[in-house]
Amino acid sequence: MTYIWYVTFEVPKSSTLVPRRNPRLSKIFETEAEAKEFARQKVDAGLIVSAGTINPHRPRVGIPSEKIFAWFEASQGTGQSDENGAAT
Repeated sequence: MTYIWYVTFEVPKSSTLVPRRNPRLSKIFETEAEAKEFARQKVDAGLIVSAGTINPHRPRVGIPSEKIFAWFEASQGTGQSDENGAAT
């Protein structure tokens, strides 16, 4: 199993009295399509999400939270990126 993509998302504030050390969690995926599906679920839940490829995978791709919606719209159904790291 080769994991290439990651999605990082904020952890919802819980009702516990002890604050969490890390307010963000990450999950890894084998394909861009799986990562997009998971990221869309987290965005739909109102969380801040970013994504990208795991090092040393080339080309490196990073999707900041500000561009996550453009990533969802780009390459719908293809799950591939071009040589510059842009989704095709």
